[in-house]
Amino acid sequence: MSSREAYNLAQDQGVDLVEIAPNADPPVVKVIDWGKYQYQKMKEEAKNRKKAREKQSELKTMKIGLKISDNDLNIKIRKIKGFLEDGDRVKIMIIFRGREMAHKEIGQELLDKVLAELSEVAVVDGKSQFSGRNLSIGIRKK
Repeated sequence: MSSREAYNLAQDQGVDLVEIAPNADPPVVKVIDWGKYQYQKMKEEAKNRKKAREKQSELKTMKIGLKISDNDLNIKIRKIKGFLEDGDRVKIMIIFRGREMAHKEIGQELLDKVLAELSEVAVVDGKSQFSGRNLSIGIRKK
C-alpha cells in the first residue's frame, strides 16, 4: 500500500508506523506500538543477560576468623554448600589477627576441619596459600 494509506491506518489504530528496511524498494514499514515494542525488547535483553550470568560461575569468598565458635562455623559451612550448589567457586580465607600469627598451625587445623565437612560436595583447587595475614584455599563443586 502507499505510504499515505499506511500512515492513515497507523493513525486510526493509534499505533506507530516504523520503517524496518529503508534501503529496500519499496521501503518496508511495520505498524506497531513503539512503546510496547521497546518494552518487550528491553525485557528480552534483560532475560538474555540473566541467562548469561547464570552460566558464568562466580568466585565467592568466605572469611573465617581463628576464634570462631562451632555454631558460627556450621552456619558458614552451610552457606558455602549453598554457594557450591549454585555452581559458584568458593575461596575460603582463614583470617589471622594480631598475635594469632604465631599459631599458624591452628589456622591450618581449622581449614582442614572445614574441608573435611565439605569433602562430600566439594573438590579442592590447588593447595592452601599463606598470603599476608590470610590462609586461603579455593574449592569447587564435585
